[in-house]
Amino acid sequence: MKRFSLFKLQMLAAALVLFVGIAFLQKELNRQRSELGLTRVAPLENAPPVLAFTTVALGGFRGLIANALWIRANDMQLEDKFFEQVQLADWITKLQPSMVQVWLVQAWNMAYNISVKFRDPLDRWRWVEQGIELLRDRGLRYNPKEPLIYRELSWFFQHKVGQTMDDAHGFYKYAWATNMSSVLDAGRPNYEELLNPQTPAARERLRLLQDRFKMDPVIMKKVDALYGPLEWRLPEASAIYWAVVGLEKSNDKDLLNLRRVIYQCMHTVVLRGRIVHVRQSDGLMSYGPDLTKISLAHEGYLKMLAEEKEKPDAVTRAHRNFLKEVVYLLYARNRREEAEQWMKILRERYPEAVPKDQTAEQFALARLTEGISNANHNRTRALIESLLFSHFESLAVDDDDHAAGLLLMASKVNDYYNEVISKRGAPLRLDPFAEMYQRVRDELLSPQSGMAPAYRARLRTKLGLGNEPPPAPATNAPPATAAPKSG
Repeated sequence: MKRFSLFKLQMLAAALVLFVGIAFLQKELNRQRSELGLTRVAPLENAPPVLAFTTVALGGFRGLIANALWIRANDMQLEDKFFEQVQLADWITKLQPSMVQVWLVQAWNMAYNISVKFRDPLDRWRWVEQGIELLRDRGLRYNPKEPLIYRELSWFFQHKVGQTMDDAHGFYKYAWATNMSSVLDAGRPNYEELLNPQTPAARERLRLLQDRFKMDPVIMKKVDALYGPLEWRLPEASAIYWAVVGLEKSNDKDLLNLRRVIYQCMHTVVLRGRIVHVRQSDGLMSYGPDLTKISLAHEGYLKMLAEEKEKPDAVTRAHRNFLKEVVYLLYARNRREEAEQWMKILRERYPEAVPKDQTAEQFALARLTEGISNANHNRTRALIESLLFSHFESLAVDDDDHAAGLLLMASKVNDYYNEVISKRGAPLRLDPFAEMYQRVRDELLSPQSGMAPAYRARLRTKLGLGNEPPPAPATNAPPATAAPKSG
């Protein structure tokens, strides 16, 4: 019995000596591997004492600990315990910073799963921003050549911030626009100043750009030369930026997804790549299309069609729909000659998409009047009034081409409906077009229920109405002005 006890003591002593030896050797191995760039070792913060001790003691067995934590994190994912999973995932990234999937899952949980647990848009944005920062500031620090991280980071800007799937998407866009405004000069990057800052303000903008947003003005300038000039306050510009960085720094695998980000975002830029107006009351923005990017987006689709091997049909459908949008947008903005040019391209590439002899005007009006052939009086009147409202609003923000196109389309819809009604002999004719025009105009110019004073004044100037008259007695009607005739 004594011999057995002595043997156990000897084994325990030997194990202790080996553990001490391993600790010293592990430090040297870590140093050598760090010099060779084979690993990156970050100390655990706020970890339970047992986990912290085990990590140091076992050294090379960090991977086993990470695997155990990853299994537990997956269980929490299935149980919707996202907050608890964040801490586990943080430890895993410290144990195994090159485990890409952990960065992706943790960032996704922050931006998509945890953010929607809150009602306040500001609270939601904090979690979305944390997901972005996790990938951008930490994931890429340890994995600077990993295309999956660049793809996910671009997707957060393109989809979570840029699209409308989240109820708080308007606040996200406003928050990101505010962030980027801190590094822009009068709404646009001043590359000469950013590349060679001479003033304290310029140096501060450069510091924010590089330290907070991890963006390089040299690459921004390159992106603008290739795909711009872009509106850098919009999330699509940042999505394109990180896709371009990923294409430059990543290895040669999975790069097609990064190219898709660029082409898809260029499509979005054409549809709403301009900030038309920022509402002072809550900062929400209204957007307009950037028609100068049509050719770039079209060329991007052609490149993607040439590169796509797995799902060319999906790209074909997207390209066909894009060309249809372009024809409609150009016609709606009174750029009918350009609309006909793109109608020709649409017909040549996708002859089945439109009737053979259909003009751009016929195509746009057919799209606009879809359903009117059923002689739905209320729906048609609402459509015309909506077009007239948009016409006056476009005038108020100096988008004159769009305003002219909207007025033309409202008149065409009115004529189309009246023609359908006259053929059927139905009694539900619309009010005269001039009356609808004046009714909508007066509603928007009303001091009680109309536009903000600055926009009312601008609209009155555009319409040649002069200054807003003082309140008139209730018995007097406001002076009438001539309204355009239909046709």
